[in-house]
Amino acid sequence: MAGIATPPSQIVPPPVAPPTVAARTRTQPAPLEPAQTGVWLAIGTICMSFAALTSAMVVRQGAAPDWRHFQLPYLLYVNTVVLMASSATLEWSRRRMATVPVGAASGVYLTLALGLLFVTGQVVAWRQLAAQGLFLATAPSSSFFYVFTALHGLHVLGGLAALSYVLRRLRRIAGPVPRAALRAAAVYWHFMGVLWLYLLVILATRV
Repeated sequence: MAGIATPPSQIVPPPVAPPTVAARTRTQPAPLEPAQTGVWLAIGTICMSFAALTSAMVVRQGAAPDWRHFQLPYLLYVNTVVLMASSATLEWSRRRMATVPVGAASGVYLTLALGLLFVTGQVVAWRQLAAQGLFLATAPSSSFFYVFTALHGLHVLGGLAALSYVLRRLRRIAGPVPRAALRAAAVYWHFMGVLWLYLLVILATRV
């Protein structure tokens, strides 16, 4: 009707889109997988244990005059080469599985065999020391030698168990390729090699 003002039309605001999670940028690191997290926790615990043992050995060596020096068996250096070779074969297998999984299990089998050879060589080295009259309770130096090598050998056996698990996964016809498990096992195995180099240097310079 003429003379009656019409109310202005209401302006409806546009709908607000729900908040979305920002996409991960390329500079942000990918989150660690559960297997890798467990491995890094184990590595940290092992490092603290051997650091404490190293400190105890240094203190014990300087605290009393009964420290007996002896020559390490030459077989330990051969075992070192075996362990380094096993680390190389495992790294080859890991890289091959990331690209072409076919045939990658052969590297894991070879690593497992070399790891068993390393442990066997360590036992033979112990027997060589025993033949020289050096036992666990002979002297403080021989005690630390057996403790260091035995603890490292036990941790190597744990790595061999992890590799056996990876091989069981690889033998399955169905199921995804265990790339994450192999990566975690490789990190632990490489650490075993680095740890043994550290122990060999400590033993060669202290005992």
